[in-house]
Amino acid sequence: LQPEGLVRRMVATIDNLARAQAPSRMWPVQPTPGRFTVEGAQDAPAQTIAPANAARYQAFVTLAEAVPVDAAVKLYARMYPLFQAAYEELGFPGRYFNDRLVAVLDHLRAAPEPAGPLQVRLVPVVGEVPSTRPWVRYEFVDPQLQALSSGQKMLVRMGPENARRLKAVLAELRRRVATGDMAAGNVARIPAQATPPASR
Repeated sequence: LQPEGLVRRMVATIDNLARAQAPSRMWPVQPTPGRFTVEGAQDAPAQTIAPANAARYQAFVTLAEAVPVDAAVKLYARMYPLFQAAYEELGFPGRYFNDRLVAVLDHLRAAPEPAGPLQVRLVPVVGEVPSTRPWVRYEFVDPQLQALSSGQKMLVRMGPENARRLKAVLAELRRRVATGDMAAGNVARIPAQATPPASR
């Protein structure tokens, strides 16, 4: 985890996952270790994502599966005023962070699961300054995949098995925070104006 400003990082990243960009400097977790790798000739118009990339995400997926959902949701309920305040500070006054969380969870669970090797291409750098990290400049050849949000692209990049496992975790989390179960432990401690409503 990135402990400094953790709540604000979580709120900003959750909101960004349904948008085009989710800057890593705001992530509440450390970036995935290793480098994004491809297979195929470098001078070809496109390469394919190397199967080994999926292994880079296994530790994160295993961690997500290991988190006890009951305890996590109760902690979220207890800390909800902090999440709500951070969400409003980001520029969303009068709107509930829990509603945004549910919407983003639904959005991520709707990410496509394309079959077969995925083609990517290296985006050229225009200018005299050389690129020192070319592995961050790949984009999907398929325009529909390239048009996905930052969060959905992450799920596609991590491989179908990792994506399915993570979606199962997200589905259970969504069930809890959308039905009001999240407040079962400490709802009395949450101010009425900050109590997240049950999403429809």
